[in-house]
Amino acid sequence: MKIDWLKPLLGHPGPFATVYLDATRSNEAGDREVENRWKGVRRALANAGAPASIIDELEESVTLPTRMPGPHGRVLIADEEGVLVDRVLKDPPAVTKGLWGPVPALLQAARAADESVDYVRVVVDRQGADITWSVAGGHLPYGDAESVEGGHDVINKVRTGGLSHKRIETRAEDSWDRNAEAVATELDRQVLEHRPELILITGDVRAVPLVRAALNKATDELVVEVAGGGRGPGINAAAFEAKVADALASFRERRRESVLAEFRQEQGREAAAVTSLEDVVAVLSRGQVKELILADEYGQDTELDGRTLWIGPSPLHIGSARSDITDLGVSEGIEELPATVALVRAAIGQDAGLTFSPDGSVDLIEGVGATLRWNDDGTPNEVAATMSGDDKRLRGEIV
Repeated sequence: MKIDWLKPLLGHPGPFATVYLDATRSNEAGDREVENRWKGVRRALANAGAPASIIDELEESVTLPTRMPGPHGRVLIADEEGVLVDRVLKDPPAVTKGLWGPVPALLQAARAADESVDYVRVVVDRQGADITWSVAGGHLPYGDAESVEGGHDVINKVRTGGLSHKRIETRAEDSWDRNAEAVATELDRQVLEHRPELILITGDVRAVPLVRAALNKATDELVVEVAGGGRGPGINAAAFEAKVADALASFRERRRESVLAEFRQEQGREAAAVTSLEDVVAVLSRGQVKELILADEYGQDTELDGRTLWIGPSPLHIGSARSDITDLGVSEGIEELPATVALVRAAIGQDAGLTFSPDGSVDLIEGVGATLRWNDDGTPNEVAATMSGDDKRLRGEIV
């Protein structure tokens, strides 16, 4: 999954305020419920020493309605420059809380990404389409849908006879084609600009295939059709939103499995995949990582056996000991961080993705692995451990 949206956190010295909030609005009085939860977070941040200016910035964002139905949460990270991260969580956090400290909560923010999809929703008919882009983790619209109208107004066929009927029928079909082309052209342009992971398209059963036929190949490869939506009245909104939710859940599962399947394949070939904390740190420091893989438990506010790593000012500055950084000639900006935070920071810095691995889905030593963009003779692997019969290490048992 993409975690490039966390890049604004890199290069900021901190400290940071991190907020986990149940943003569910159960009824018409839901705004008051969220405000009451926020009050408790505000007190916690103030008691921890967060400046009033940062707390006020967070409050301005928190009190804006999400417009997302059903239970959901929110994670926000801010420093003295303002709110740097604001993402929606598919599920409310177990505990609403506010944290103030030198390190942003990268791992928990990344968990929000694992639950989200950056997508665009396209609702078409024979005249045009409504395009709505997701925001805050793929669950919220950027506001009202943007309408794209084709401009060709002979839309409906009429029941007449003879040559007149054929001319009108031909003109109607020509209008559908041209309107679909106008929608496809605009969608191609926006997809190139915003680069979504997924396009959900719905609407008129004749218009949908016409639009898809007019899309360029790269755009059409992102498309998933969802039945039941439309631009006009009479749509069962609840049933359609349930189908959208199912489509997003299916995509998340496919996205995860694609990464894990690649890891299993490369691990079996003893090629572009590594596992164990030591080996993952090594490839992160070389900028080799395509996708960082963490055991699912590390996305649940748990730490990597209490272990720490050292970092320097560059995202590639990562090592198991302080000397690993100083040996590079670095003397300033050296910090010791929780291992998972340092791993995620390094992954963000080299535009790697992040995937959480469910228990038993892949073999990870110490709950950490990575797929690689490239490998060479200097890339670590687990061949030596396999030949030595070190079964405990391969099972992730630290002795």
